[in-house]
Amino acid sequence: MIRIVIADDDAIVREGLRMIIECQQDMELLDSAADGQQAVELCLKLKPDVALLDIRMPVMDGIDAAAKIMSVEAAKPLLLTTFDEPELIIRAFRAGVNGYILKNSPADRILNAIRVIYAGGTVFQKDILDFIRGRISAGSPGRKLFEMMLSPRELEIARLIAEGLSNKNIGERLFLSGGTVRNHISTILEKTGLEHRTQIAVHYLTNT
Repeated sequence: MIRIVIADDDAIVREGLRMIIECQQDMELLDSAADGQQAVELCLKLKPDVALLDIRMPVMDGIDAAAKIMSVEAAKPLLLTTFDEPELIIRAFRAGVNGYILKNSPADRILNAIRVIYAGGTVFQKDILDFIRGRISAGSPGRKLFEMMLSPRELEIARLIAEGLSNKNIGERLFLSGGTVRNHISTILEKTGLEHRTQIAVHYLTNT
């Protein structure tokens, strides 16, 4: 059972999310919040598996809330965003958030994103990648540089991260232990100067 907390300052959005989540046999909605600070408090108290957070909220926005939640491993955040928030998405990306979904996405896409994040994967819709494309700092490694710097195995792992696979799924796909996958990811980060797996995924996807 995937235990979920949602946070959005729009009561209609909260109610819509509640309705689609409560219809799922593998999901349980624990509680909802109207701002980021409330979301952090709920996550610290309830320890949900996934926190579905609006990126723009009063008191504390979804990015700061996600960062605080991740810092204590209280939940895995999934950010709800819109087409007009590219700079906020960049800020969230740099903070290491692994999941982004557009608020106007169909219900099945939102539900699938929740399941992917719960499993330890990464979620980037094409529309959101288009926001990020071309906005990453000039000194960041592109696909060609990836190919020059990484071994074939490391490049393969970067590709699987970009596909949204968790470390466990990558290990199963490549017949590697979890520790070996983590070591490869650490090496990729060290070689490229990136900070976390989300950056690996975005740089791979936006430079192909």
